[in-house]
Amino acid sequence: MLVALVLFLLTYVLMLCFSQARQFIALGSALIFVALGSSGVYDMPLPAALHAVDYNVLLMIGGTMGIVSLFIQSGMPARLSELLIAKVPNVQWAVAALALFAGFISAFVDNVATVLMVAPVGLEISRKMKISPVPVLIAISVSSNLQGAATLVGDTTSILLGNFAGMNFLNFFWMDGKPGIFWGVELGAVVSAFVLLFLFRKEKQEVHSGIPTKVQDRFPTFLLLLTVALLIAASFLPQPAGGWAATLYGLRNGVICMVLCLFGVVRACLRAKSAAPLMHVLGELDTDTLLLLFGLFIVIAGIQAAGVIDAIANLFVRVAGDNPFVLYTLIVFASVGLSAFIDNIPYVATMLPVVQSVAAMMHNGAGVAPYVFYFGLLSGATLGGNLTPIGASANIAAIGILRKHGERVTTRDFLRIGVPFTLAAVAAGYAYIWFVWGI
Repeated sequence: MLVALVLFLLTYVLMLCFSQARQFIALGSALIFVALGSSGVYDMPLPAALHAVDYNVLLMIGGTMGIVSLFIQSGMPARLSELLIAKVPNVQWAVAALALFAGFISAFVDNVATVLMVAPVGLEISRKMKISPVPVLIAISVSSNLQGAATLVGDTTSILLGNFAGMNFLNFFWMDGKPGIFWGVELGAVVSAFVLLFLFRKEKQEVHSGIPTKVQDRFPTFLLLLTVALLIAASFLPQPAGGWAATLYGLRNGVICMVLCLFGVVRACLRAKSAAPLMHVLGELDTDTLLLLFGLFIVIAGIQAAGVIDAIANLFVRVAGDNPFVLYTLIVFASVGLSAFIDNIPYVATMLPVVQSVAAMMHNGAGVAPYVFYFGLLSGATLGGNLTPIGASANIAAIGILRKHGERVTTRDFLRIGVPFTLAAVAAGYAYIWFVWGI
């Protein structure tokens, strides 16, 4: 177990130090774990390692990325943003409305893609009003991160939780006769919106509409809505007993996303009479994240086979005792603190089996339902990324856009919005989840 633990910690340290190469570090670590498992250090030969990879998650993320890239290119997100801000009286409310709008999109679309959709509108408002675009884009990015935990397709971490816990699309809204995590996220969004209104209270300039963005193609919007509808419908399909039907059932969400993505790309290519749309989608595909997840699935299977997951779970139980509330509090705020500095995708992927083991050990081994801990993990890890500029990919994307436009973004600029926004949203979500799902 010690060898596996040291290798796992080294993998994390290297990913933190060399973030641009984290996918190759994860793949290299996965190869070493397979080699150790095949040589008898613990039981995980190559077939078992490949079986541990969640291909449904990878297909779902890849297909969604492709559909979103077509959606952005159509011009619809920018047009919707413009229609939204036309209804508000001044910059203060425009920023809050844009942030809420970005959050709404982010509940169904990847966080980084959401920032790319809404940021141009924020930049245009800032230019016309002669104000700094830095706080405007930071508000958009932190709001996008918040809403990523709202639905099954909102973020990679939500997809990971859904597949691990066997949750369908509707379970994020209502599960086991109780309101789901969606409502806790929305409560956090409402509370944090008031925080933004307070932070931008001095920005009273009127917002003037410019030349509206022309929507090039409405079909990608339909395709995105159809994806969500089919994911909901697929969640009601009965699970087959076995055979190829059971295998296909386990891949159903990924197959839906990939098939619709391919259909959209083929249609766009035929419409353009060229392969340009295909090349655009391939260029927008985040292969780094897909390779990272592929490697991490194997790494996590390796430490699980070596007994590391159970050891970490035992540590949590010793710290929290047999008190579920203390354990829940520990998971939430440890996740917030850690996700401020490390990527929440590998963190959540690692912690899900830990949380499952901890829940099984509670009450002297009798076990408890793990959902309150799952939701605490997801909300803490998602929101913690808003504490620092490097805590979430959406924040990095927003800062990158600002720098491309000649803006200087300091850590203080980010903390001024990120810290109060995060604390307000975390407090609201923390109280809601325990009140509804607490044991």
